[in-house]
Amino acid sequence: MRSDDLLFSQGFGTRRVCAGLIERGLVSVGGQPCTDPGAFMDIADPGFAFAVQGVTWPYRERAYLMLHKPAGTECSHRPGAWPSIYTLLPAPLRQRPAPGKVQGVQAVGRLDQDTTGLLLLSDDGAFIHRMNSPRRHVPKVYEVTTKHPLDERQLERLRAGVVLDDDPRPVRAAAAEPVSDTHLRLTLTEGKYHQVKRMVAAVGNRVDALHRSRIGALDLPGDLAPGQWRWLDEGDLALLAAPPA
Repeated sequence: MRSDDLLFSQGFGTRRVCAGLIERGLVSVGGQPCTDPGAFMDIADPGFAFAVQGVTWPYRERAYLMLHKPAGTECSHRPGAWPSIYTLLPAPLRQRPAPGKVQGVQAVGRLDQDTTGLLLLSDDGAFIHRMNSPRRHVPKVYEVTTKHPLDERQLERLRAGVVLDDDPRPVRAAAAEPVSDTHLRLTLTEGKYHQVKRMVAAVGNRVDALHRSRIGALDLPGDLAPGQWRWLDEGDLALLAAPPA
């Protein structure tokens, strides 16, 4: 792959912009400056990496990453009252070329502005579709802080299924585990609008705080602070692909 095509594919701007970065000596490969936009880049080398303006980047044919979503952010490119989660990502991730109108990585599903926790992003449309598909029943675990103490009746109703106002079919939790009087660990395999809040309200309680801690078998790392992101590695992707227990 040509060096200018490499930078373009990784989201560093138009081909003209990428060629300019290279010609100005702002790109290096293996610690050596690269000033030729047509220079061959061996992206098949497992250890291949490049640097732009001193920042090292791995080559990713497709981008897969996790974000610890903080409260007060929206999962939208056109946010309303709150900042977009996409402002937490470096420009190349937001600019990776894509066949549609929207460039860059996209959130795999959404979390409300006041909900925190694990959020996946990718520019792989097939991956996004698989993770969002209701047929796959990907389990998602939420840490729910309730306004009122939980009782066994509420837990049993969540497990058995509750009817929401937009669907006559009962929606049930795959698991509802009390951690404390007001801390519920809720596992869902569907993704309806405001589902956790509506299910908890349907059993006579209210959500005061909501945090997603796991998707599939992938946990939000304890060392990933709110607002930080990291690449997903092969092990992470395997945990997401693991069949539900």
